[in-house]
Amino acid sequence: MSSPASSIPLPHPSSRRATLYGLVAIALWSVTIGMLRSVSERAGPVGGAALIYGAGALCLLALFRPPPARLFAPRYLLVGGGLFVLYELLLSLSVGLAVSREQALVVGLINYLWPLLTVLCAVLLNGERLGLLALPGFALSLYGVACVFAGSMTPALAPLVEAVRDAPLSPAMALAGALCWALYCALTRRWAGGRNGVTWFFCATAAVLLAMAVATGALTALPDAVTLLQAVLAGAALSTGYALWNVAMLHGRVTLITGAAYATPVLSSAFAAVWLGASTSPAFWWGALLVSVGALLCWQAGRRR
Repeated sequence: MSSPASSIPLPHPSSRRATLYGLVAIALWSVTIGMLRSVSERAGPVGGAALIYGAGALCLLALFRPPPARLFAPRYLLVGGGLFVLYELLLSLSVGLAVSREQALVVGLINYLWPLLTVLCAVLLNGERLGLLALPGFALSLYGVACVFAGSMTPALAPLVEAVRDAPLSPAMALAGALCWALYCALTRRWAGGRNGVTWFFCATAAVLLAMAVATGALTALPDAVTLLQAVLAGAALSTGYALWNVAMLHGRVTLITGAAYATPVLSSAFAAVWLGASTSPAFWWGALLVSVGALLCWQAGRRR
């Protein structure tokens, strides 16, 4: 994930420290898929997401003082904020609604198709030229997801179609979420005006999820201590990742940080597999590696356009 640079007044760290912040943000984001699934299993898809984003919103408000809303362009707040909220909803619910822990890992990988989709959005919406490295990046990312779905390093069409047909909801939501994030990145780059509304957007996401939880009766009782602790840890990891990432983008070595970010599919899958005790095959890890390499190539294509 990525976001426009922040305008929130913070002490300026050194470049080395800010770069470290970015690497820590990547590590924190890598734990979110596994913890999202874990909390969702204990409190339900909507209730679990509401707890996590509620805790995360409080944490983010403590770390970042959001700029007044009047300083933002209306289309950035409405369209950019809407895409941000929709992305977070689709991501969290797709993980929570996955039919198994193994599918939750697959859904997490589909989410990391957003670099590929971001390049496409930049070409279609911003008129940017397509870098040559984007083409192999597209191919590797899509082939990696196909390997994961089919459970084979040489996926055939029939088992791939069957795997999607048997449980299509979560993968479709994850893909739609990746597209929302790609649109968010492509559009808000033009509209943000150097300011960052992530704190407002994160709080809006928490508010929507809490409203959904109340409306559906997903949080009718106080969650047990373990569920609450996991939700607080997951929310803190997700929101602190946003906070540190924005500082890193302002003051750190951006090329190093963003390049390292594309190892997140493998890191996220590794943590989720261990945390959830999910069984994985060599084809899964091969696919995760291909998604990471493809994402890195798409990023390089974006740098060289």
